Amino acid sequence: MADRFFPNVVVETWGLTGQHVQDFTLYCGALGTAFLLFKAYQVAQNKNDLDLCLEIIKSCDSSSLPSREVTFLCGRAGVCALGAVAAKYAVVEEIIENGRRLAKKGGPPLMFEWNGEKYWGAAHGLAGIMHVLMDMELKPDEAEDVKGTLKYMIKNRLPSGNYPVSEEDAKRDVLVHWCHGAPGVGLTLAKAAKVFEDTEFLAAAADAAEVVWNRGLLKRVGICHGISGNAYLFLALYHITGNLEFLYRAKAFACFLLDRAHKVIAKGEIHGGDNPYSLFEGVGGMAYLFLDMCEPSKARFPAYDL
Repeated sequence: MADRFFPNVVVETWGLTGQHVQDFTLYCGALGTAFLLFKAYQVAQNKNDLDLCLEIIKSCDSSSLPSREVTFLCGRAGVCALGAVAAKYAVVEEIIENGRRLAKKGGPPLMFEWNGEKYWGAAHGLAGIMHVLMDMELKPDEAEDVKGTLKYMIKNRLPSGNYPVSEEDAKRDVLVHWCHGAPGVGLTLAKAAKVFEDTEFLAAAADAAEVVWNRGLLKRVGICHGISGNAYLFLALYHITGNLEFLYRAKAFACFLLDRAHKVIAKGEIHGGDNPYSLFEGVGGMAYLFLDMCEPSKARFPAYDL
């Protein structure tokens, strides 16, 4: 029944206007048509509907910029929200396609470059991209590529259990950070254990946590490449397993920072961060960890774990 009216709506609100947005809102304007197209895509999986939806959203975005309305139905909030949700379906296909194109025979199913290097870590590389993909709706073959890429990383980790910075630097065992090394990769593996219900990923995440426990009290305090960020792998594993040892280890890292951070930063024994009050490099991240430790069962790595 819907297909009797659906084409007419698109023609009347988008085609006859010369693809010019007169009213950008979701309530009575072109964004409502985009919303309808997005619903049609969800039902019929016709990519043309999604492409037209995104095209209309882009036009609505340009038209809504002078507006001071911020509501969902009649303001820019609707444009931003629908744009983010629709783009989530458009972007997965491109990520998978690009990853497959760069992958080489004998390597992982997916590979990516940043600034000319094939990084592995959470900030710039494979671990971070796989982490994002696991929040998306994946086709069976796409899910297999994500699993295969993570299993390639496990198979090719360093003898110590740590993870290399990149494909090009596969033997150097120095960094134990969220951005590069076991802490960030471990968080992704912990997530994979939940998403795919695969014990291999859980065991590998626990192995990564052992590296962090032995080598993770770094010379910096922040989230990205410091002690605060490293504590979150223990918290993630505590959530999955309920094992109090992981909670104890997270508390040990947090207590070290609470007791000593300001003293050792003042003495120059630990670096306070290039941006010393920021969330990811400085004491802002440490403060975030302290707040999370008030209720560890709800703690999540900021802006990474959902």
